[in-house]
Amino acid sequence: MSVTLRMKFKVQLPPIFARMGKTGDFVMAGQWFPKLAVYETVGTRGRSDEGWNMHQYHGNSEFYSDFGIYSVRIDVPEAYKVAATGFQTKTPAVSKGRKSYQFYADDVHDFAWSASPHFEFTEASYSSAGVPGVRIKLYLDPLHKKLSDRYMHAAKSTLAKLGEWFGDYPYSTLSVIVPPSNANGAGGMEYPTLVTAASAKDDTPGYDLERTLVHEIAHQYWYGLVASNEFEEAWLDEAFTSYTEDKLMAAIYGVLPNTPVESSYLTDPEPLQQNSWSFGSSDRYADNVYLRGKLVLTAIERQVGDKTMSKIMRTYFQKYRFKHPSSSDFQRVVESVTKKDWSGFFKAYVRQGQVSDFSVDSIKSGKSGDGNFESRVLIRRNGGSPQTVSVIFHFKDGKTVSKEWDGVQNQIELQLRYSSPLVYVAVDPSLSVVLDNLRYNNYLKAEIPAKARTRWTTGLTDLLENLIGTLAW
Repeated sequence: MSVTLRMKFKVQLPPIFARMGKTGDFVMAGQWFPKLAVYETVGTRGRSDEGWNMHQYHGNSEFYSDFGIYSVRIDVPEAYKVAATGFQTKTPAVSKGRKSYQFYADDVHDFAWSASPHFEFTEASYSSAGVPGVRIKLYLDPLHKKLSDRYMHAAKSTLAKLGEWFGDYPYSTLSVIVPPSNANGAGGMEYPTLVTAASAKDDTPGYDLERTLVHEIAHQYWYGLVASNEFEEAWLDEAFTSYTEDKLMAAIYGVLPNTPVESSYLTDPEPLQQNSWSFGSSDRYADNVYLRGKLVLTAIERQVGDKTMSKIMRTYFQKYRFKHPSSSDFQRVVESVTKKDWSGFFKAYVRQGQVSDFSVDSIKSGKSGDGNFESRVLIRRNGGSPQTVSVIFHFKDGKTVSKEWDGVQNQIELQLRYSSPLVYVAVDPSLSVVLDNLRYNNYLKAEIPAKARTRWTTGLTDLLENLIGTLAW
């Protein structure tokens, strides 16, 4: 059965704000037409019965649509250049000072376009393993005209890595739009086969130029092809894209993330598997969906290793491209690849808003009758799921003893006898537990009397800010 709907609608473009609008003669048309809800069949995202997935738009949320075919005619003043999802099917027709573009795209779940008479346009063909052949089209603000090589290198390198790591890029075009400085609300957004980079604010940008573009192109895989439900499980796109962004920046530019500092930002953890509008605030939405979600994936990688994590991500992409998967689908892939039960991990970090806090809780030391020193050390796991951590014991004579704790219980008391006094104990000294957001309690000195013992009361972020403040001028 099929249904044909014919609809007339009119959209008044506002000043650019959050993906849509105009400023001067620059136009960004995202979310510009009435969109059908997704009709989910039995089994889609765990559904036991078929039906429509319908939500109104909320400020925290992005979008969820089904795949389809788009044939769109865009009529603009003759001087305008137009960038759009898909590809042009014919040469633009010019008549009476107007220009008519015709675009076509299939197997996409949205359609966006942008127009300006000032675009500096350049394009290049590119192919590699996983990228059978694509026309990369740059529509640059004039301020960034001389930076086209940087944009093109970032686009080509990113597509090459995504194709190598996950699978084929199935479309014939990728358009990159660089908005003007007064159109910042249009920057840094993803649409099928079309992305917007950061707005052009100066002619000598740092790595933010590449990072924003790398992030948005990575969305082509997790948002564009896997197509998660960002109303209800936004982390499946944003966290996966942020994780991939870090991998791309490291592989292409040698820029590494600082995960210990990032984890210190996690002051208000919330469950990842919840509706976007259910988060406590827009900041909590961003901190959890982008940052904590990315660190959840990094935590899996630290436990299974780079090679196995690469297999997990590729398997997930290959199995669920064009299929709207859920968090449970991803968990099943992790368990299938690793042959292990990850229910406790996903319960703690995805379905609940936990972080992993390991601490050295107390040290009791004293001299025993045989002249040795006896120490009892209490180590706690205050949150998260069990995982193995290292614990080091440093003695006054310079000797260091390292032990491992599986973290299965909430706490463990370790006893040591040694000829030299214990100086300090540290849990997870290599900072491998990326979801530990309270590093100040990972270390404790032994020789401080109990009544005088104090801990750092400032978080890692504040310590860094204080240090930077002493160096400022």
